[in-house]
Amino acid sequence: MATTTYIDAILWDYDGTIANSASKNIAITKQIISDVVPRLSGKNLPIHLKTESQYHIANHKAKNWQDLYLNFYKMTYDEMLTAGKLWSIYQQKNQTEVTLFSQIKETVNQINIPQGICSQNSTKNITKTLLNYNLNHKFSSIIGYDDIPNDKQKPAPFGGIKCLNQILHSLENKTIIYIGDHQADIEFAKNIEKELDSCKIISIGVTYSGADISSWQIKPDIILEKPMDLINFIATY
Repeated sequence: MATTTYIDAILWDYDGTIANSASKNIAITKQIISDVVPRLSGKNLPIHLKTESQYHIANHKAKNWQDLYLNFYKMTYDEMLTAGKLWSIYQQKNQTEVTLFSQIKETVNQINIPQGICSQNSTKNITKTLLNYNLNHKFSSIIGYDDIPNDKQKPAPFGGIKCLNQILHSLENKTIIYIGDHQADIEFAKNIEKELDSCKIISIGVTYSGADISSWQIKPDIILEKPMDLINFIATY
């Protein structure tokens, strides 16, 4: 088992980092559009919802889910707010299978450091997937988009600090890892560090879900090509 006295907590992004949920996210978004934004359905379906490869391009370029809906799916502001409110409900109804990326279960199980998840997915949906893979006991806190005000979503640090407060007794002089597949995740990690000025936040970007980190303006401290590389990093930190 991997242990350390130097890393106090590890926070994970969910979509594209723990779970390969692209097909489910596309299916949910298409259903929401069909029901509440019909002008974007059928022949007018946004190109970034037509294939998984196009979805990944938009998802990795967008700053957050609001940006994705506004500037890539071309929703109006009011349509974006309506779609966001429906996301959790439609997620629970959708039965599209979500799988974990290769090595995720083995990696998470080998870590004996408090772990949490900060995501723009639904907390209930994340918990359901973790239960399916018998990993829910490894995460002390899960903060989804529905736990955070609209104006404090990633990359604002609010969700990360909320997650850490549920994991750690103190947020003074801690060393914390944040892992994500998106440039906004790295910005998120840096914003948490600014807010918690006595803490060190190590940002880790992952490439196994297709992220092109070389194109990011904000670079992570560490790049992981596969999840098990995290175990080696922790052991040698």
